[in-house]
Amino acid sequence: MLIGAVCHTAGSLYTNSLKKSHTRLAQETGAVSKSREGRLTVALAFPNTYYVGMSNLGFQIIYRLFNSADDVVCERVFLPDGKTARHLQQSGRPLCSLESSQPLATFHIIAFSLSFENDYLNILTMLRLARIAPLHKERTGHDPIIIGGGVAVSLNPEPLADIFDLFVIGEGEEIIKDVLDVFRTQRIGTRWPKPALEEFSRIDGIYVPAAYSVTYHVDGTIKAFRPRAGFPRTVKRQWIKDLNCFSGCSSLTTPSTEFGEMSLVELSRGCPRRCRFCAAGHVYHPYRIRTREKLLQEMLPALQRQQKIGLLGAAAGDHPDLEGLIKHVADSGGDVSISSLRADALTEEIVRLLKKSGHMTFSIAPETGSERLRAAIAKDLTDDEIFATVALLARHRIPQFKLYFLVGLPTEDEADMEAIVDLARRIRHAYFKEARGEKWLNQITLSISAFVPKPCTPFQWHPFAEMKELKKRLRIVDKGLKKERKIVVTHDLPKWSYVQTLLSRGDRRSSIFLLKAMEAEGDWMRAFKDVALNPDFYIYRTRSFEEILPWDFIDHGLDKKALWNEYQRALQSA
Repeated sequence: MLIGAVCHTAGSLYTNSLKKSHTRLAQETGAVSKSREGRLTVALAFPNTYYVGMSNLGFQIIYRLFNSADDVVCERVFLPDGKTARHLQQSGRPLCSLESSQPLATFHIIAFSLSFENDYLNILTMLRLARIAPLHKERTGHDPIIIGGGVAVSLNPEPLADIFDLFVIGEGEEIIKDVLDVFRTQRIGTRWPKPALEEFSRIDGIYVPAAYSVTYHVDGTIKAFRPRAGFPRTVKRQWIKDLNCFSGCSSLTTPSTEFGEMSLVELSRGCPRRCRFCAAGHVYHPYRIRTREKLLQEMLPALQRQQKIGLLGAAAGDHPDLEGLIKHVADSGGDVSISSLRADALTEEIVRLLKKSGHMTFSIAPETGSERLRAAIAKDLTDDEIFATVALLARHRIPQFKLYFLVGLPTEDEADMEAIVDLARRIRHAYFKEARGEKWLNQITLSISAFVPKPCTPFQWHPFAEMKELKKRLRIVDKGLKKERKIVVTHDLPKWSYVQTLLSRGDRRSSIFLLKAMEAEGDWMRAFKDVALNPDFYIYRTRSFEEILPWDFIDHGLDKKALWNEYQRALQSA
């Protein structure tokens, strides 16, 4: 009786999973349906939930690019929820694609889109559920080629080097066709033999980790990083010279995302500000924009469907036609939202138009409470500019806004935590003064993140702040603002930033932590105890300029000496 009940429950879970997939597809606009017969098959994987993955514009852009080739069919796959994952694990059913419910192992390529290091563990979960060996060396010629791309691995792919067959370093739009061409040259009749990894060595921007050997000094630092014959010593990051050559808008819309049925449009890529802590300004350099004419063309279908338009860009406020673009949407009868704007980019007209579109929450990113520390991290924003923006939001009766801060920055001390508390209080007071009363303000939310030193930035040599010290500094802010009306403080647990730092800065030996964490069902503390390597080696250690960093083989077009000089200037500003 018990066995029958278990089988019935398993069958119900599988049926419900299929129903959920069918419902999602029915709610979508823009999904591609193609026959697999005679086509190269690609499973585009996002190592998080459907809700998170479908909110990612880069994921949608790559989906369109793959499917733009007639001889390619690209389907999507996401991390299943906990109940479905447990069912797949217990029942032996493999993880399948969304569009046709085909097992991942039947595809020629599985391409992971990787934006966040903390999603890395989900990669192993998805491979396990797909019944595919997690390590490259354990897979056979019958398995799909596993490709990784996205900003996280463009910064440092090494913690995943033992898992992936190859990586796309840089912006995928420039590389995808060349990757597909390798498969096309291997085609024999209706069969698609798996290409040898050597076939990819001629493609700029492709990194094949198995073709490189790493040796280490006694102290654990890298001694040498050598390619096999025929593979490049450095891998050149690829980037789009002219964004107008590629579409930068949503290929699908669905209500089941962070943005609802909003159509997303990328205004620009990169950032001209080059703050010392921020990877986007360095790895996506130079700053590029889509022209007004191209953007109007991209927005037209969404306006015709009466969809709200979301404008995206790390430095959207630096687009020279931003105000005109927002006005065009409004004059066309549409609504518009924008991902984030620098405080000094907001104008009376922009705030008025965005509020008219229902944009009732704005964000300001001071990053620090003091101008001294802002100068140290090259965040070009003064207190006067912050308060001018607050007054602007108050005049338009914007009911809530977010303030973004970092803790654990180079040269930071406890006085900088008190400065965050003081700045938050003064911002609230400035709002009340300009609005002539507090009734217009619902809430100011302080979102505080622990600073994670990122590769390819001036702070790549700097250690992560000690956990004990981070917790102490967060308590100063929590305590200082606990009783303040209409101010709410939120922050992630520092332990997750610790894990992110490990996966951001690790070498290829650090993949053992991922494998152990998978075995421990996501229990990182247990994984750390089960591994002979000390994670603190990657997290709390200051690097020297002479040290070979795990990502030094990637040519991002950055001068390492110039980055080091920027780092020294930051330290000297204390």
